[in-house]
Amino acid sequence: MRRHIALFAVLALALSAPAVLSAQASGGAKPARKDARHDRRDVRRDRKDIHQDTKDIHQDRKDVRDDRKDIREDVKNGDVKDARQDRKDLRQDRRDRRHDVRDLHKDRKDLRQDRKDVHEDKQEKKDSTK
Repeated sequence: MRRHIALFAVLALALSAPAVLSAQASGGAKPARKDARHDRRDVRRDRKDIHQDTKDIHQDRKDVRDDRKDIREDVKNGDVKDARQDRKDLRQDRRDRRHDVRDLHKDRKDLRQDRKDVHEDKQEKKDSTK
């Protein structure tokens, strides 16, 4: 009886092995498509981030110009206390601008990497179909 069960188990394993291997082979394509889709999504997201960072930088530049103008007017009018407060605002706006510029550089770097990933995914797909 044990021999029959062992023989049956071996036969079942032998018959199911090709099905398992073909399922693994076909399953390999789905993650590749999924990775490509995620890479394209990352590219779109990075473009949006770059656009937003650019807008933030322009706004920060405008804030810096306005703060400098306020400082000049306060000094001209003799309002030293207001000039000091505007100077603090100026420093904060310059700091914000520096951080936005760093974010922009990081997002551009991410975009380049994501575009490279998309290109590599296309090459892999092209090579796998040959």
